[in-house]
Amino acid sequence: MSIEQIRAKVIGSIWQAVAQSGVDLSALPHDQQENLVSKIADNVMATINSLQEDEIKEEVNAEIVDNLDENVLWKGRPFLSLVESYLVTTERIKIVRGLLSRDVENFELIRIQDIDFKQGINERVFGIGDVRIRGHDASDPEILLRNVGDPEDVYEILRKAWLDARKRHGLEFREFM
Repeated sequence: MSIEQIRAKVIGSIWQAVAQSGVDLSALPHDQQENLVSKIADNVMATINSLQEDEIKEEVNAEIVDNLDENVLWKGRPFLSLVESYLVTTERIKIVRGLLSRDVENFELIRIQDIDFKQGINERVFGIGDVRIRGHDASDPEILLRNVGDPEDVYEILRKAWLDARKRHGLEFREFM
């Protein structure tokens, strides 16, 4: 479900709660009523996301990274997601999906070819966006870190980690003209 769809459902629930509460909003002009409900919906979504983020951070902190040579550079998850989390270390990107069952995907940083980020207007309101990574992974040459908070910061963390990993493994960029 997209963020716009979730937001529309939250707004609908707020309107339903206002109707059921018996509170008379008729003193406010219609545009102010809509603005109030919209702000409440945005804040409810941001609060739920924050609470979920705290839970994910506790889970990731409890998880031990397999290789002792790896340092965690960033951890996160898609906005309002309960079933997907991301971990960026000095060697790889780890994507964990699933609630009851788990699907774990690792993408080695040295296999990355290109990193981009995209942030639409609705995503900018919530401070989220998508980070797209393309590379030489046989199982999946492209991965998408979707709806992550501060996508430009995540992009920069990934870019620096990618360049550092390439240096550590003796790989260089060469362009032919």
